[in-house]
Amino acid sequence: MTLSEALADVPVIDAHQHFWDLDRNYLPWLRDQPPIPFRYGDYSAIRKNYMPPDYRRDASGMKLVGSVFVETEWDRTDSVGETRWVHTVAKAAGLPSAMVCHVTLHRSDAADILAQQAQFPLVRGIRHKPAAAPSPDRIEKGLPGAMDDPAWRRSYALLEKYRMSFDLQTPWWHLEEGVQLAADFPNIPIILNHTGLPRNRSAEELAGWRQAMTRFATAPNVTVKISGLGEPGQPWTLERNRQVILDTIKIFGEDRCMFASNFPVDGLTGRMATIFSGFAETTKTMGTAVQTKLFASNARRIYRLPESTTP
Repeated sequence: MTLSEALADVPVIDAHQHFWDLDRNYLPWLRDQPPIPFRYGDYSAIRKNYMPPDYRRDASGMKLVGSVFVETEWDRTDSVGETRWVHTVAKAAGLPSAMVCHVTLHRSDAADILAQQAQFPLVRGIRHKPAAAPSPDRIEKGLPGAMDDPAWRRSYALLEKYRMSFDLQTPWWHLEEGVQLAADFPNIPIILNHTGLPRNRSAEELAGWRQAMTRFATAPNVTVKISGLGEPGQPWTLERNRQVILDTIKIFGEDRCMFASNFPVDGLTGRMATIFSGFAETTKTMGTAVQTKLFASNARRIYRLPESTTP
């Protein structure tokens, strides 16, 4: 089945994608040597420019009606510079439709940077990856930049003032902290990135992931992006990811899940056609109305995009 056949009647708003121009802008992880440790291993294939024409080529065959740009680990001394650049790209190319920018929440200038970011019309929220342990048995409380860091939380509280959401990227073993964050700030929507980051498909890993996701989903102000399902050394296949997709939808419900590409990063594990066809194949028995929620209308509602959103 081709991508156009799999999604013949379904519009797509990609809820998580990136652009970068390494000739013009400084993204340390993509330009500096040596490369950083990366969850997919060797990422040399994406250390090159990725712009709207590249993205549209990868999305060929889909009824793409919009996208949400998520911050790209741009130079941390100039987070507002990335937001300004994205607005220039959107004006010229018609994409993205909205963006999630960056603020280093535990830094002393966070309130000022957040106020600046809030002035840009495409900004819907921020992402600042909280400090995280490398495995469930190495969690430490109160680290600078963690979800329980008082300085981090003081800035996080300001998101309500600006009607911003928070994109939470953290491994599943930190989701209990996310539950507390959601409870302490009930008026700030939290959007969990990359399906809670299950590392592999072992029974032990998925049992821990499933328990953490079920607990996190009890918070009424959280949603999830089903994306980032690649594994080191493994191609993206429906066989390996079908149950993770189905479990996530069962845990959060059809109104709180969004499909997303995480391109070009997830291009390290599979073609966009493979990933989106996999999403479509997994959910085809749910019907077009449910698929439309998962592929487009949930993202439109959660990221507050206009009904007329088109690339």
